[in-house]
Amino acid sequence: MSWPPMSSAIDRIAFAAAPRHRYRLRFWPRSLAGRTALSLMLALAVVQALGLTIHAFDRIGLERMAQARMIGIRLASIYRTVEMTDAPDRPALLKEVSRTGAVIDRVPPSPDLPPLAPFVQQTVQLNMNLVPIPANEQWRELMLRAGPKPHQLLAGMQLPDGAWLKLRMEMPPPTPWHSPTFLIAFLLMTAAAAVLILWAVRRLTEPVRTLAAAAERLGRDVNAPPMLEEGPTEIATAAAAFNTMAARIRRFVQDRTFLLTAIGHDLRTPITRLKLRAEFVEDEEQRRKMLADLDELESMVAATLAFGRDDASSEPVAPLDLSALLRTVLDEAGDARPELADQLELSGPAHLIFPARPMALKRALANLIGNAVAYGGAARVTLSPPKAGTVFITIDDDGPGIPPGELDRVFEPFHRVEGSRNRETGGTGLGLPIARNILRGHGGDVVLANRPHGGARVTVTLPV
Repeated sequence: MSWPPMSSAIDRIAFAAAPRHRYRLRFWPRSLAGRTALSLMLALAVVQALGLTIHAFDRIGLERMAQARMIGIRLASIYRTVEMTDAPDRPALLKEVSRTGAVIDRVPPSPDLPPLAPFVQQTVQLNMNLVPIPANEQWRELMLRAGPKPHQLLAGMQLPDGAWLKLRMEMPPPTPWHSPTFLIAFLLMTAAAAVLILWAVRRLTEPVRTLAAAAERLGRDVNAPPMLEEGPTEIATAAAAFNTMAARIRRFVQDRTFLLTAIGHDLRTPITRLKLRAEFVEDEEQRRKMLADLDELESMVAATLAFGRDDASSEPVAPLDLSALLRTVLDEAGDARPELADQLELSGPAHLIFPARPMALKRALANLIGNAVAYGGAARVTLSPPKAGTVFITIDDDGPGIPPGELDRVFEPFHRVEGSRNRETGGTGLGLPIARNILRGHGGDVVLANRPHGGARVTVTLPV
C-alpha cells in the first residue's frame, strides 16, 4: 500500500478546510463585544432549550397522569351508571355515551390486542377505584388494552350478570408546546436576557475601547492627557501601565530632543569658527568650496534639529480649513517658482474643516508639494471629501518618477535618490521623513507610487 505525498495530503486538507474557514469568518463578529454577546446569547439559547425540554418532559408526564386519571374516573362512572340501569334501558343509555363506542355483549375483549403502558394501566386502575361502587356491583373482571388505532384505549368490564361492557376511549398525545402563554413568555425571557447581556458586555468592554482611544490619542499627540486610573482592579492596573508607558515615551522623546539640541548648539559654534577661518584662505576656489561645504553642513544640522522637534511637537490641535491650507501652500510654491505657476492646480471641495496642528500639517504638505515642483515640474493636488472616515489628498507631478526599489527608501532620513536629488539641488534627504512623521502624528500616512503614464503620485491619508 502506497501513501500519498505529505504535501499533497496537506494541500487537500487545507483546501477542504478553507470553505469552512471562510464561512466561519463571514458570520463571526469581528469586535470583542460582538463575539462576547453572541457567545453569551448562544449559551443562553442552549440553556433555555435544555430547560424547556426538561419542562416539556415533566409536562408530558403530568398530562399523561391527568389524562389517565380522567379516563379511569369516567370508565368507573359509566360502569356504575350502566350497572345501575335496568337491562331494557341500557341500549338507550349507551346511545347517550356513543362517543365512547360503548357496547354490551357476551363476548370478552380479544386478548390479542397489545397491552397499555404499565404507567397508564396502573393510573387508570387506581383512579377507577376512587369511584364508589358497591362491592356486590363491582366488575368481575377488567381488561385494558391499546386500541387498533393510535392513541386509543379499549376497556372491557364484566358486569355481575356475566355480560361485558366494552368502551373505546381516545387518548390524544400530550401537547406540552401548545400553551397559549409559552411563546410570549419565551420571547419576553429572551428579550430581557438579550438586553442584560448587551448592557453587561458593553460595560465590560468599555475599558477596552477607552484604552484604544487613549492609544490613538497618544499616537497623534505624545503629550495627550493620561488615562483615568479608576474602575475594577484589572482596568486600573492596565490604565496605570499605559500611563507609565506614555510617560516613558514622552521622556524618551524629550531626551532625544534635548540631545539633538545640544548637538546642534555644539556644532554651530565650530561651524561658525570654520567659516571665519575659511575667509583667510588665499586660494579663491578652495575658499569657495569650503564655505559651500560648511553651508551644507549647517543646513543639515538645522534640518536634523527640525526633524527631532517634529516628533515632540507641542502645538495644540485646532480645526482648520484643509482646502484653504492647500491653496496657501500652492500660492507660496507659485511665488517661489513663478515659471511653474501654471502647473500648480487644486481640485476638490471649496471648504473642508479638519482638526490638526496647523503649522506642522502645513510644513508636511509644503514639503510634499515642494518636492513635486522641484523634481516633477508640476503639482496637481486633488482633495477628496471624507470617505469611510478618511480624507485623501493626492499630489501628481510630471517628473521621471522614482525607481520601484526606492519608493520606500525615500522616507529614510538623509536618503536621496541619486540623479534627481543631489547636492546641487540643496536637498538634505529629510523633507519626506519629516512629512511622514507629521502625518503619522496626525493618525494618517503618506505613500509614494509611480503613475502609469509617467510621473509620481503622492497619496496622503488623514483620519477624520
